[in-house]
Amino acid sequence: MTEWRRDRHVVSDDADRLDVAMISRFLADESYWAEGRPRDLVERSIANSLNLGLYEDDRQLGFARVVTDRATFAWICDVLILSEARGKGLGTWLMECVIDHPDLHGLRRFMLVTRDAHEVYRRVGFTELPYPSRIMVRQDRSTSG
Repeated sequence: MTEWRRDRHVVSDDADRLDVAMISRFLADESYWAEGRPRDLVERSIANSLNLGLYEDDRQLGFARVVTDRATFAWICDVLILSEARGKGLGTWLMECVIDHPDLHGLRRFMLVTRDAHEVYRRVGFTELPYPSRIMVRQDRSTSG
Protein backbone atom coordinates (compact mmCIF):
# COMPACT_ATOMS: atom_id res chain seq x y z
CA MET A 1 0.00 0.00 0.00
CA THR A 2 1.28 3.46 -0.93
CA GLU A 3 0.11 6.72 0.66
CA TRP A 4 0.91 10.41 0.42
CA ARG A 5 -0.13 12.90 3.12
CA ARG A 6 -0.75 16.65 3.05
CA ASP A 7 -2.37 18.27 6.08
CA ARG A 8 -5.71 16.46 6.61
CA HIS A 9 -5.59 14.92 3.13
CA VAL A 10 -4.35 11.49 2.09
CA VAL A 11 -3.94 9.89 -1.32
CA SER A 12 -3.90 6.11 -1.06
CA ASP A 13 -3.94 3.10 -3.36
CA ASP A 14 -5.66 1.00 -0.66
CA ALA A 15 -8.58 -0.58 -2.54
CA ASP A 16 -10.42 -1.27 0.71
CA ARG A 17 -10.76 2.47 1.38
CA LEU A 18 -12.51 3.27 -1.91
CA ASP A 19 -16.09 4.54 -1.67
CA VAL A 20 -17.32 2.65 -4.71
CA ALA A 21 -20.86 3.97 -4.27
CA MET A 22 -19.63 7.59 -4.45
CA ILE A 23 -17.36 6.84 -7.42
CA SER A 24 -20.15 5.07 -9.29
CA ARG A 25 -22.68 7.81 -8.52
CA PHE A 26 -20.30 10.56 -9.64
CA LEU A 27 -19.35 8.80 -12.87
CA ALA A 28 -22.96 7.97 -13.79
CA ASP A 29 -24.57 11.25 -12.73
CA GLU A 30 -21.94 14.02 -12.81
CA SER A 31 -19.31 13.13 -15.40
CA TYR A 32 -19.57 13.79 -19.11
CA TRP A 33 -17.37 10.82 -20.03
CA ALA A 34 -19.17 8.04 -18.13
CA GLU A 35 -22.74 9.29 -18.01
CA GLY A 36 -25.06 6.43 -17.13
CA ARG A 37 -22.25 3.93 -16.54
CA PRO A 38 -23.73 1.07 -14.50
CA ARG A 39 -22.25 0.26 -11.10
CA ASP A 40 -21.26 -3.28 -12.09
CA LEU A 41 -19.12 -1.85 -14.89
CA VAL A 42 -17.52 0.63 -12.46
CA GLU A 43 -16.76 -2.21 -10.05
CA ARG A 44 -15.19 -4.31 -12.82
CA SER A 45 -13.08 -1.38 -14.04
CA ILE A 46 -11.82 -0.73 -10.51
CA ALA A 47 -11.02 -4.41 -9.96
CA ASN A 48 -8.79 -4.43 -13.04
CA SER A 49 -6.94 -1.15 -12.49
CA LEU A 50 -4.56 0.65 -10.18
CA ASN A 51 -6.75 3.07 -8.22
CA LEU A 52 -5.91 6.06 -6.08
CA GLY A 53 -8.40 7.62 -3.72
CA LEU A 54 -8.09 11.14 -2.30
CA TYR A 55 -9.44 11.55 1.24
CA GLU A 56 -9.97 14.25 3.82
CA ASP A 57 -9.90 12.38 7.10
CA ASP A 58 -12.06 9.34 6.20
CA ARG A 59 -14.22 10.97 3.50
CA GLN A 60 -13.31 10.31 -0.12
CA LEU A 61 -13.11 13.51 -2.18
CA GLY A 62 -11.37 12.28 -5.32
CA PHE A 63 -10.38 9.32 -7.42
CA ALA A 64 -8.11 8.38 -10.31
CA ARG A 65 -8.02 5.06 -12.14
CA VAL A 66 -4.94 3.87 -14.02
CA VAL A 67 -5.01 1.11 -16.63
CA THR A 68 -1.43 -0.07 -16.93
CA ASP A 69 0.95 -2.94 -17.64
CA ARG A 70 3.23 -1.45 -14.93
CA ALA A 71 6.14 -1.73 -17.37
CA THR A 72 5.75 0.66 -20.31
CA PHE A 73 2.35 2.35 -20.47
CA ALA A 74 -0.43 3.88 -18.34
CA TRP A 75 -3.84 5.21 -19.32
CA ILE A 76 -5.23 7.58 -16.68
CA CYS A 77 -9.00 7.77 -16.58
CA ASP A 78 -12.05 8.40 -14.42
CA VAL A 79 -10.30 11.24 -12.59
CA LEU A 80 -12.71 13.06 -10.32
CA ILE A 81 -12.71 15.64 -7.55
CA LEU A 82 -16.01 16.34 -5.80
CA SER A 83 -17.25 19.85 -6.50
CA GLU A 84 -16.86 21.04 -2.89
CA ALA A 85 -13.16 20.07 -2.94
CA ARG A 86 -12.24 21.83 -6.19
CA GLY A 87 -10.08 24.93 -6.38
CA LYS A 88 -7.70 23.80 -3.61
CA GLY A 89 -5.02 22.17 -5.77
CA LEU A 90 -6.19 18.66 -4.85
CA GLY A 91 -6.63 17.54 -8.45
CA THR A 92 -3.08 18.55 -9.29
CA TRP A 93 -1.79 16.81 -6.16
CA LEU A 94 -3.75 13.65 -7.02
CA MET A 95 -2.15 13.62 -10.47
CA GLU A 96 1.32 14.17 -8.95
CA CYS A 97 0.69 11.13 -6.76
CA VAL A 98 -0.42 9.05 -9.76
CA ILE A 99 2.77 9.90 -11.62
CA ASP A 100 4.86 9.30 -8.48
CA HIS A 101 3.31 5.89 -7.73
CA PRO A 102 6.10 3.30 -7.39
CA ASP A 103 4.32 0.85 -9.73
CA LEU A 104 4.48 3.49 -12.49
CA HIS A 105 8.11 4.59 -12.21
CA GLY A 106 10.00 4.32 -15.48
CA LEU A 107 6.99 4.11 -17.77
CA ARG A 108 7.60 5.34 -21.27
CA ARG A 109 4.19 6.93 -21.72
CA PHE A 110 1.19 8.16 -19.73
CA MET A 111 -1.93 9.09 -21.66
CA LEU A 112 -5.33 10.52 -20.85
CA VAL A 113 -8.28 12.24 -22.48
CA THR A 114 -9.95 15.39 -21.21
CA ARG A 115 -12.49 17.86 -22.51
CA ASP A 116 -12.03 20.58 -19.91
CA ALA A 117 -9.12 20.00 -17.49
CA HIS A 118 -6.14 20.69 -19.74
CA GLU A 119 -4.56 23.17 -17.33
CA VAL A 120 -4.63 20.70 -14.43
CA TYR A 121 -2.81 18.10 -16.51
CA ARG A 122 -0.34 20.59 -17.99
CA ARG A 123 0.79 21.39 -14.43
CA VAL A 124 2.09 17.82 -14.13
CA GLY A 125 3.74 17.65 -17.54
CA PHE A 126 1.03 16.53 -19.97
CA THR A 127 0.93 18.07 -23.46
CA GLU A 128 -1.18 17.62 -26.55
CA LEU A 129 -0.26 14.70 -28.81
CA PRO A 130 2.88 15.52 -30.78
CA TYR A 131 1.75 13.27 -33.67
CA PRO A 132 -2.03 12.87 -33.46
CA SER A 133 -2.16 11.10 -36.81
CA ARG A 134 -0.36 8.14 -35.22
CA ILE A 135 -3.13 7.51 -32.68
CA MET A 136 -6.08 5.41 -33.74
CA VAL A 137 -9.23 4.38 -31.93
CA ARG A 138 -11.93 1.77 -32.42
CA GLN A 139 -15.08 2.78 -30.63
CA ASP A 140 -18.05 0.48 -30.19
CA ARG A 141 -21.04 2.69 -29.55
CA SER A 142 -23.31 -0.27 -28.84
CA THR A 143 -21.78 -0.76 -25.36
CA SER A 144 -22.20 1.50 -22.37
CA GLY A 145 -19.46 3.03 -20.29
